[in-house]
Amino acid sequence: MSNQVLLFAPVTDLKGVGTKTAADLASLGIYSIYDLLFYFPFRYDELQTLPLDQIMDGQKVMLKGIVATEPFVSRFGYKKSRLSFKLRIDHDVIMVNFFNQPWLKNQLEIGKEVAVYGKYNVARQTLSGFKFVAAKDNDSGMAPIYPVNKHVKQKKLVSLINLAIDDFLSEVVDIVPEKIRQKFKLMSDQEIIVKMHHPNNGIDAKLAKRSATFREFFIFQMQLALLTSRENENNQGEAKHYDLKEIAKLTKSLPFELSADQKEAVNEIYADMHSDQQMRRLLQGDVGSGKTVVAVYAIFAAITAGYQAALMVPTEILATQHFNKIDELLRPLGVRTVLLTGNTKTLERREIYKEITDGTINVVIGTHALIQKNVIFKKLGLVIIDEQHRFGVGQRQALINKGECPDILAMTATPIPRTLALTVYGEMKVSEIRHLPSGRKPIISAWKTSSQMDDVYARMKQQLAAGFQIYAVTPLISESETLDLKNAEELFEKLSHDFPDQKVVLLHGQMPGAQKDEIMAAFAAGEINILVTTSVIEVGVDVPNANMMIIYNADRFGLSQLHQLRGRIGRGQTQSYCMFIADPKTDSGKARMRIIAETTDGFKLAEEDLKMRGEGDLFGKAQSGLPEFRVGNVVNDYNTLAAAQKVAQKLVKKSNPDHQALKEILDYEQLKQNRI
Repeated sequence: MSNQVLLFAPVTDLKGVGTKTAADLASLGIYSIYDLLFYFPFRYDELQTLPLDQIMDGQKVMLKGIVATEPFVSRFGYKKSRLSFKLRIDHDVIMVNFFNQPWLKNQLEIGKEVAVYGKYNVARQTLSGFKFVAAKDNDSGMAPIYPVNKHVKQKKLVSLINLAIDDFLSEVVDIVPEKIRQKFKLMSDQEIIVKMHHPNNGIDAKLAKRSATFREFFIFQMQLALLTSRENENNQGEAKHYDLKEIAKLTKSLPFELSADQKEAVNEIYADMHSDQQMRRLLQGDVGSGKTVVAVYAIFAAITAGYQAALMVPTEILATQHFNKIDELLRPLGVRTVLLTGNTKTLERREIYKEITDGTINVVIGTHALIQKNVIFKKLGLVIIDEQHRFGVGQRQALINKGECPDILAMTATPIPRTLALTVYGEMKVSEIRHLPSGRKPIISAWKTSSQMDDVYARMKQQLAAGFQIYAVTPLISESETLDLKNAEELFEKLSHDFPDQKVVLLHGQMPGAQKDEIMAAFAAGEINILVTTSVIEVGVDVPNANMMIIYNADRFGLSQLHQLRGRIGRGQTQSYCMFIADPKTDSGKARMRIIAETTDGFKLAEEDLKMRGEGDLFGKAQSGLPEFRVGNVVNDYNTLAAAQKVAQKLVKKSNPDHQALKEILDYEQLKQNRI
């Protein structure tokens, strides 16, 4: 039996652990002895022992002394108590108080030496105790604090971890290869376990955490690299021999020049298409940064190589918009583009199906109507999915399966920080468009409190008088849709009253799809002056004449979402304005309002949002697909994550890892993920 298999034995193999304790540990994600050994503290209490005359008032310290008086418990209020006793430290005597821990009395007897940890009050010469320090930690200077819950108490967990270390540490085998450990100055796995659970000092703890972080990221990146290499083995694509002379005609026909970012993205996509590996690339760019034009270059290259292309988008209005833009650019070059949505008439639909199958149609743009079984391509070589997180994995795969390993290009206007691209889109290469096309004026943004609404109304009147349109956005404030609707309706009534000579219309999420499309079409046609809406405004909807947006209760949105909403304006050549109305009470709320008003770089905002709200909040845990790391933090430890990715990819490229211990860990981690 290998060492690893012994470690993967259930926790019930430890002395004194029965089925009840095993079930409690499972609530922390601890199933095996291995899980216990690698269940690390999230912080440490530094246990400094100082002479009394060197302690600052309010400082947290560890004091060792002899119990000098009988411990006494006084009770006051419901379940409130104070345990008091005097502690002799050399020639001094101080009072120690423990609140609401009456059971500690049993651990005290006069004349016995104890070590207590707490906060010291210099004037009163008293210590408010937090805990007794176990003999094992007494001289270590650091007491580990673990993430626990109501089922598993700190003390119980510590004793089980110590038991696992005593009985099983010698079985632990190194997972990160020795050469890599030497290169990055990392500890062995046995050292990591000892120093993470029982560091001698802060330096010890820091070095152990650095090694534990690399180890955790390395295991994750190995899983990802193996998955990608398997997909690459199965997904031999076809090299597309596109015609550069034809593509030069497209460049010549454009009424503008591509930005440097757009050119770079096109070159990266062309290099992928030219290789015999299936392209899997994510094109991310800010709202209005010109991703569609880059997509047009990819489509046209595929067509000149003799293939068809499909572009799938989440909504009908967006599909129509893409169709109009792409058809306008490619029709002069002899490309046949069609639009296919749920509203396409039956006769027209039949004709489209026929022409997709015989290859007369080069490009199909549509909603998930593209994945119906009647849509059969002659030779699908390129699949583009816009805002791919809006589609289920099954829907995306259904379209991809309509071709023989077609190249895949995903596009998103939700900038994912570089930090997270490694984890969310680990299997995709990333191209970024960071700068707006020339001629676009940056949106002027301002944060206003509700007491400054006169300024906001003055600007609104000015814009309306000049013939422009306005979005007024109210957030989804609560879980209750009825309440959200009520907020939107109240704002609609207020603006209808305050702007009686303007056409004010309400758009909200509970309306039928057809009614929403009708309202958006009327707004795009300039028939509505002020559109009051919840945050359902579609990503990518283009209304160049709408050049002002007011976002109410802006502090209830995340930075990335505020930026997405702001991107609905600034689509034309005129100056646009975005007003964030908010009265945040907290410092972080105020900081977020200042950042959004000052910054129009979506990538920078996504990074800030990540720092302030954490990766779970950025996407919402359910759909983010983000792994949960116990030791590492994808923001603060980004360089370690990137280094681990490089190492893992190199190892997998060289050969399938024949390192038995690593294989077993990867298999175990996979099993555990399925179990959780």
